[in-house]
Amino acid sequence: MMQMVHSRFNALLSACVLSLIATASWSQSITWLGTLGGHWSEAYGVSDNGVVVGYAINGAGQRRAFRWQNGVMLDLGTLGGSESRANGVSANGAVVVGFSALSTVWPRAFRWQNGVMQNLGTWPGGNESLASDVSADGSVLVGWAWNAAGQPRAFRWQNGFMQDLGTLPGYDRICAFGVSADGAVVVGRAFNAAGQNRAFRWTAFGGMQNLGTLGGDGSWAYDVSADGAVVVGWAYNAAGQNRAFRWTASRGMEDLNTTYASLLTNGSALHEAFAISPDGRYIVGWGYNAATGRSREAFLLDTGPRCTAHNGDVDRNGCVNDADLLAVLFAFGQRGSNLGRVDVNCDGVVNDADLLIVLFNFGSGC
Repeated sequence: MMQMVHSRFNALLSACVLSLIATASWSQSITWLGTLGGHWSEAYGVSDNGVVVGYAINGAGQRRAFRWQNGVMLDLGTLGGSESRANGVSANGAVVVGFSALSTVWPRAFRWQNGVMQNLGTWPGGNESLASDVSADGSVLVGWAWNAAGQPRAFRWQNGFMQDLGTLPGYDRICAFGVSADGAVVVGRAFNAAGQNRAFRWTAFGGMQNLGTLGGDGSWAYDVSADGAVVVGWAYNAAGQNRAFRWTASRGMEDLNTTYASLLTNGSALHEAFAISPDGRYIVGWGYNAATGRSREAFLLDTGPRCTAHNGDVDRNGCVNDADLLAVLFAFGQRGSNLGRVDVNCDGVVNDADLLIVLFNFGSGC
């Protein structure tokens, strides 16, 4: 019966992540996480320290919530039924949220910590609830629950209280998928009976913002960084394919398959990005792994440390000099989200603005 719930959940989702700079010591990478003995897995949450959560098929063919750390995948159990799924994790990896079957088919949102899975309940008159994300300290949860009318409504849970976040004009079904570190920014999807849907980013002062698409007909936002600035999810491209995306105010929505094409083997694709670490470095989701032939396998994308604007000391030797100027000149015109320190002002392009910063501070610290 729980398979019906997963199918309904997924149906609702189908209907409701510089080589020239000598000082760069990190390397971007993708790690495939494996399973609990079955044939596939999907990742939905990642912490600051690389703890990943999601669900994997076990040897009995059941979907089970997992917590993965340093190569070890832990089965988190259930609320009494046979299946469960983890959707979010706190910044330190200690608190996990998701949903689990009871002894009946109806699932309930859960909060897991120290081996204990807590049932969060649902709306009066409703039957189901699902938790999708959690704040950095593990105290604020977001998700959605079905009301007595059978409509999903987004909620914000804290200290045992489940708050209804309301609706959007023209959209009477609201699902919250992600929350910022402090609980102030929520992202998700609004849709209606006609099947129209859009990814949204909500703040108390700005309301809901439409994030657009990758050229196709729909998009869903699943998670947001701690500061609320970076959103991940998936969107249709112009060819009608679903592709994992990352959105920022400065660059808009970018296809992760294009941005990180060099990390993917031929035939592999990142289809959905479900979560981003609070610091914006790690992105997790599922994709097609051509190396194993698995049509759905969890991935962990390490995008490297985020750009930090500086005074033009590209090589970090304490002196802004000819070496820094040459590095910027050699990279002039390059664009992207991982340019390293040659993108002095972190605007995604190496241009005159970066050169001017180096020239203005030339000789500083020497």
